[in-house]
Amino acid sequence: MKIYQYPSKSAEKKVKDTIERGLGFSKQDYKAVETYLEDVKIRGDEALVEYTNKFDSKKVTIDSLKVTRKEFEIALKNVDASFLKALNRSVNQLEYFHSKQKENSWVDTPRNGVMVGQLVKPVSVAGIYAPGAKGGKTPLVSSVLMGGIPAKVAGVASINLMTPPMENGEINPHILAAADRIGITSVFKAGSAWAIAAFAYGTQTVPKVDVIVGPGNIYVTLAKKIVAGTVGIDMIAGPSEILIIADKDADPRFLAADLLSQAEHDIMASSILVTDSENLAKNTIAALEKQIKKLPRKDIAEQSIDRFGAVMLVPDIETGIDLSNRLAPEHLELIVKEPFDYIDRIQNAGALFIGAYTPEPMGDYIAGPNHVLPTAGTARFSSALSVEHFTKKTSLIHYSKQAFKKEADDVIRLAETEGLTAHANSIKIRK
Repeated sequence: MKIYQYPSKSAEKKVKDTIERGLGFSKQDYKAVETYLEDVKIRGDEALVEYTNKFDSKKVTIDSLKVTRKEFEIALKNVDASFLKALNRSVNQLEYFHSKQKENSWVDTPRNGVMVGQLVKPVSVAGIYAPGAKGGKTPLVSSVLMGGIPAKVAGVASINLMTPPMENGEINPHILAAADRIGITSVFKAGSAWAIAAFAYGTQTVPKVDVIVGPGNIYVTLAKKIVAGTVGIDMIAGPSEILIIADKDADPRFLAADLLSQAEHDIMASSILVTDSENLAKNTIAALEKQIKKLPRKDIAEQSIDRFGAVMLVPDIETGIDLSNRLAPEHLELIVKEPFDYIDRIQNAGALFIGAYTPEPMGDYIAGPNHVLPTAGTARFSSALSVEHFTKKTSLIHYSKQAFKKEADDVIRLAETEGLTAHANSIKIRK
């Protein structure tokens, strides 16, 4: 991990490379995903099962595509009490946080005879995607919770989960326990782009959904990008990233561990330390080199750190915050003396973790806020997955006859200015 003096030409190049690393897909990837989408759109369950048999499990059939109640019951018997305890804490805390996001419908009477307002309603059907790391052996339970809970809080009637099966044709019991705990309606055994296609277009077994959310590999991301507009999506997410702003009093062991928590995700993940202390920079690199040797995902972490890891040595913390606002990181840790003094200066970040004992994984699993966050600089204009993603808003407008006549001439003038005479006539005919 290299130390860069910021600002400098070399540091600027590193910043630019980090911002522009993008999704990292090829034209071949895009064409492949288009093929999968079209095939599932045309052939439905048959194509969905065919791709699932080819890439995940040969034991999935059309009849076993949807998880049965018996499978849920078996799963619940195969998870231990400590997992259920942790699951319950996470669900309760996530539900509490997301309940604060729920918006109510409203009406107002701003002028005599005029009523305006907004109806806030949930979508009817939601699709949640949960990746199946290592063939489903490493269950991404948190993806189930982060997608399903805001949908539940929003009041979505039908919440459906897609996740790849294990080789034996079953879904990891921890995934099913999580789905059952939050009241997911149906679970289907499919992954990747073909799973997104099934949600977007519907099949004989899978319902067509209104919104698709959840993280995934490049094929999942491209599929969501292509179907966006046909259905709603949460966001186009790129590789994971963390930026830590730290001063001389920070513990380098903590910083190294937090940088590696993202580096182990993906060789495209970005892990950046910004500090005004050269000693801290050197000590953190030493701690990172020691810790990385013990990681099971050492090869991935090393490639990530080599390609998109960096230490930016800044003249002061204020400069570091300006740099962070440029990068607009997915995860921003603020580990400095009196961190709350700097919060107002943070302009762009998916989530802000404040203080030495608030490492990013607390937000991944249990703190309460959603961990599906904008990446690749998109925190400049977008936000975390929330209850709002599962709602739609309808404007309400009512005029009395007297109120209509009071404002009619102004509408006519504006419509005629735009050359829309039929619009103007719609008003004139009522005068």
